[in-house]
Amino acid sequence: MNRKTVVIGSLNYDVCLKQERLPVEGETYFADSVNYCSGGKGGNQAVQAAKLGVPTYMVGCIGDDTSGVFLKENIEKYGVHTDYLKIRPGNSGMSVAQSLYDGGVRASVVRGTNDLVTKEDVDELDGFLNPGDIVVFQLEIPISTIEYAIHFCKEKGCVVILNGAPASEVSEETLKEVDYFVVNELEAGFFCKKPIEDKETALEEIQKMTRALGNTCIYTLGKAGSVVCDGKKAEFVPSRKVQAVESTGAGDSFIGGLCYALTENMDIFEAAKFATCCSAKTVCKIGGQPSMPFLDEVMELYNQK
Repeated sequence: MNRKTVVIGSLNYDVCLKQERLPVEGETYFADSVNYCSGGKGGNQAVQAAKLGVPTYMVGCIGDDTSGVFLKENIEKYGVHTDYLKIRPGNSGMSVAQSLYDGGVRASVVRGTNDLVTKEDVDELDGFLNPGDIVVFQLEIPISTIEYAIHFCKEKGCVVILNGAPASEVSEETLKEVDYFVVNELEAGFFCKKPIEDKETALEEIQKMTRALGNTCIYTLGKAGSVVCDGKKAEFVPSRKVQAVESTGAGDSFIGGLCYALTENMDIFEAAKFATCCSAKTVCKIGGQPSMPFLDEVMELYNQK
């Protein structure tokens, strides 16, 4: 494994509340517990890739606050390289998530210094990126920076994964430059402008999107599984049956797993099966990054037929 993964994206200080239900309007509701952890879609995806043994680098921006120190130390703890992680004046990104016992999660996010990732930060990767390196993006840093960076990375011969989350407007030109476009069912509905309510609709719409963009698309459908289309065929990949505790970080775990699988030269359909096992392991524990599995844990599930 000599290809590296570079994640260009967000880091958030996560406050995770565990509770039975959501409060109604005007109600003060007592949660059962609170957990503080390192998060953000970018940070989560980088940690999952690193925990699987992929050489992983984080490109992003944290604040000059105690949260920033916490975020940096935590991703480094899992093996993520922070050579290109910037510290700037201001508050780090923050998320407050309400995790319910039925596995559902609701979250509110403050962008903070995630909004300060610039094109100049991307330019610093000149000479560092090599052809074949995998570069991962989400949509929690400025879209203008993302669009610039995707073009920059494609010119370097990199393989680009765009996780279209949270759903935001991105130019069609940029989407066509992406090698792998990964969204959940809600985000897929945003981009194809049609609700994705079942796997049949997902299979129909993903083929239209793949033809329009000329790349490979993946729609993750939560506990239902995922659909994958490489332009030649579309397949449904079922989920793995596990005892889910909560879904925090499951989608990010999928992306990190995809990075490992592509580094190992799996085809995209087999890669999606591997990534599905990563997500399945993640939902069995509480918390985003701490719950993400190591390679031996994933392989144990992956090898079960």
